[in-house]
Amino acid sequence: MNIPDWLLWLALGLFVLQALGLVPVVRRMREADPTVRSKARLDLLDTIGALLMFGSLMLSLVTESWGWLGMTGFAVIVAVYAVKGVRLLRVRRHRSTA
Repeated sequence: MNIPDWLLWLALGLFVLQALGLVPVVRRMREADPTVRSKARLDLLDTIGALLMFGSLMLSLVTESWGWLGMTGFAVIVAVYAVKGVRLLRVRRHRSTA
């Protein structure tokens, strides 16, 4: 299968942007407030999942059978969004009863 070279550069650019997105997340993990650190941990896992997906895309374009890495990243992202959703529902329920 002939995949254009520009797709590899696009995937590399997305990977670099996600890697640069790690900087503010790591800074938030150093905060004194535990709720900020907790949210930063979830954002860190989200970013790592996206990095796994983009890395899998790049490796799949260069070599074969790296799809499992992308599926792992997707599973991490789904788990993080599930936890964020549960937290959001818990906060809404707490605010409505208060």
